[in-house]
Amino acid sequence: MAGDTPHETLPGLKLDRPLGVLKSEHIRQIDDALAELGPFGEVRIIKQRGKLRFIQKVESMNIMEWAEK
Repeated sequence: MAGDTPHETLPGLKLDRPLGVLKSEHIRQIDDALAELGPFGEVRIIKQRGKLRFIQKVESMNIMEWAEK
């Protein structure tokens, strides 16, 4: 069919359109970074020159819980 292009999909994941920037490996890496974080944290996705370049993890600690230990 005209206009059909192959694109990556994750098994069991249905998208309403193909991904433009992320690839399945990026999604896995982002998921791994989120899983490694404790209860307080964030994952930042850094894009440079039109491509995903870095995944940055920022982890915070609840000072109230830390002070009680």
